[in-house]
Amino acid sequence: MMDEIAEKPSTPIALSEVSEREVMPGFRGRMVHSASMTLAYWDVDAGSVLPEHQHPHEQVVNMLDGVLEIVLAGVAHRLSAGDLLVIPSGVPHSGRAVTDARVLDVFSPVREDYR
Repeated sequence: MMDEIAEKPSTPIALSEVSEREVMPGFRGRMVHSASMTLAYWDVDAGSVLPEHQHPHEQVVNMLDGVLEIVLAGVAHRLSAGDLLVIPSGVPHSGRAVTDARVLDVFSPVREDYR
């Protein structure tokens, strides 16, 4: 299994070959890194809670399947397949999976803590 992806634009990546890891209870992710961003493909179990936090990375939440509630700067947003939410750098946010969900988070710059 691949733990880290080489930063070659001409090399296809099979997501199934990227190692999955549970970053927190109920959040299993496969991380792909380019020179300037991290893509985190999540499988999230219904009822899993994302505690409030903030980070210096800009984040774009891309809902692929399921329902996720994200509280961003105190405002609740209910997201489902096809929805996007931009989380600016440094803004507190938290969340809860209403159903099982699949999510693609894009972070910039690279999340070194996800390597």
